[in-house]
Amino acid sequence: MVTILRDITAMDGQGLLRRTRGGASVEPSALFESSVTVRLESQAAAEQAIARAVLRYVEPGQAIMLDDSATGINLARLLRDTGPATVISSYLPIIRELKGAPGIRLIGLGGIYHEAGDAFIGGMTVDAIRGLSVDLTVLSTSATTAGTCYHQTQDTVSFKRAMMDVAAERILYVDHTKFERRALHALAPLTDFDLVIVDENTPKSVLKDLHDRQITVEVAKAE
Repeated sequence: MVTILRDITAMDGQGLLRRTRGGASVEPSALFESSVTVRLESQAAAEQAIARAVLRYVEPGQAIMLDDSATGINLARLLRDTGPATVISSYLPIIRELKGAPGIRLIGLGGIYHEAGDAFIGGMTVDAIRGLSVDLTVLSTSATTAGTCYHQTQDTVSFKRAMMDVAAERILYVDHTKFERRALHALAPLTDFDLVIVDENTPKSVLKDLHDRQITVEVAKAE
């Protein structure tokens, strides 16, 4: 029991799971986001389809800012073959994916390293973002409720708000599971985005609600 508790505590510290009363869980909550490893393995097909849909809106030579999301990794893999482009991110998996890619000018954003998210975040990161101007920001969200997207921490909101503020165009990608979740801190109404891309498993009732709120939505089809 002591060994199990020590291991759970260590994995909680790394963001691989969260300790709960009498156990542990890898499921996200209003205060906890799943680890990078868990997010990469869940909803993989949906996220790949969404990434392909986003790629159609990327023009050669654009400066594109990507956040710390599993869908962003899939988009980065597609960008490797479609340059030229300038790609800006604080997310190490994206930086690793694009390192040395022909035609890709890669800009890494510094700050305080967050092990659970494998990304740099915090005030220094926000300051670096606000010193830029980009053609396109592509963001994910942890949860979507009543036409607004939410995240578990205020640091994440500050980081993504800055990404939105410096972009000429904003795209949000949301797989269907995000409409079933809740998170604590509001980022922005979905109407603040030029386009919201969802996967084909998104319920018709959700799509109707988005259209009723005059949100521009595209459904990404899996191959």
